[in-house]
Amino acid sequence: MFKLFDRYVLRAHIAPFLFGFCTVIFLFLMQFLMKFLDKLVGKGIDEWVILQLIVFNIAWMVVLAAPMGVLFSTLMAFGNLSSNHEVTIIKASGGSLIRMMLPSIIAGAVLSYVLFWFNDQVLPETNLQAKTLMGDISRTKPTFALEPGQFSTEMEGYTILSRQVDSASGLLRGVTIYDMSGVSSRNIISADSGTLNFSADYSKMILKLKHGEIHQLIAGRVDNYKVIDFNDYEITMNASGFNFQRSDLDGTSRGDREMKIADMQKIVDESMSYSKQAADRKNSVLKSHYDYVLYDKVEDIVGAKEAVSTDYSYGDSSKASKLARISQRLNFLKNSMLSDAYQERDYKLRATQYEVEIHKKYAIPFACFIFIFVGCPLGVITRRGNFGASAAISLGFYIFYWACLIGGEKLADRGIIDPMLSMWAGNIIIGVLGIILTLKINYESLEFLKITRWAKKS
Repeated sequence: MFKLFDRYVLRAHIAPFLFGFCTVIFLFLMQFLMKFLDKLVGKGIDEWVILQLIVFNIAWMVVLAAPMGVLFSTLMAFGNLSSNHEVTIIKASGGSLIRMMLPSIIAGAVLSYVLFWFNDQVLPETNLQAKTLMGDISRTKPTFALEPGQFSTEMEGYTILSRQVDSASGLLRGVTIYDMSGVSSRNIISADSGTLNFSADYSKMILKLKHGEIHQLIAGRVDNYKVIDFNDYEITMNASGFNFQRSDLDGTSRGDREMKIADMQKIVDESMSYSKQAADRKNSVLKSHYDYVLYDKVEDIVGAKEAVSTDYSYGDSSKASKLARISQRLNFLKNSMLSDAYQERDYKLRATQYEVEIHKKYAIPFACFIFIFVGCPLGVITRRGNFGASAAISLGFYIFYWACLIGGEKLADRGIIDPMLSMWAGNIIIGVLGIILTLKINYESLEFLKITRWAKKS
């Protein structure tokens, strides 16, 4: 009987999981598009490139959406079981809530492992691809466009003014160009009409002018001024940056979110080693100079001070110079120790930041397993299984978990709390609550707590 029931429970999870999972991805995707839409449009970038960027960014959305899908699906599935009195029937047949949860627990464990693998192996590469592609798009200049009656200074060394612009045919009328690209000459070009086009690879901009004149002034020679009339004149300008170019991934530096756990662990070990070396240097300097500065030379310092106050007016500066040397030595010692202290702190913070990211790669996938123990008993308690109640409960727990994750990361990056605690605090709190709820519903009371009281008495 339980084999059929297990399959029935798993089937009840599929549709709610997909709905919750896709809803969260949709919300993240809309937020991403609203944030970066202005950087993607108006640059003549191929739609395939924009689609690639979206797909690469969906990877991190998948990691964050999976726990929400698990929580929503367990709430819906066990809410429906409770509302249809199937939970009561199973318990009357000798079953228990924990046995009913078994297929969900196994599925949650498998999903946690798959998500961890994805988080460690796939996500760093997609993050690198997304980071590189976004940088390439950001460096791409917008498609060159002339507005009638306005100066355009997007070309290096050239300022272009067109009184009339026919966007359909590309015809320009009343064109004036200020050419400051030359080293020894300055040109002002006027033409009745012209056309503007790019070369096939967008590396050059070609401006063909008709019926105009060129006013040329040689720099440093006020008497050398030329006016040249023309019927046809062509200007080729460098337009590098207007075309989209992909960067080489091998030459792109990786941040903590573009690295695997093994690579980040190497940086943590290296940073902690450097921090320890700086601490050892600081302690060694302090230990080797402690007795020398505070005991052996204290009489010289006192004597030098007395010499400065009594004998300086008579020109005896030997002890005064000794005091100056001791002061310089102390300042050098202070600066050396401060430098080592700063290095020790900076390397520790660097190691902490990477440790936070390492624990995050474990903590978020494990939330898929933890949410099973919250969603199943809450679904039984609500006894509804409807969309509104499940969505509200899921959203509340997800916001709390997300707040713990973000807040813990910021505190850990500043060195205020331990990296492991910062990333696992949400899992621990929700996990403890989930275990208590599961046991309460399983035993239909909190009688299991009497075991604890009995253990204390004995």
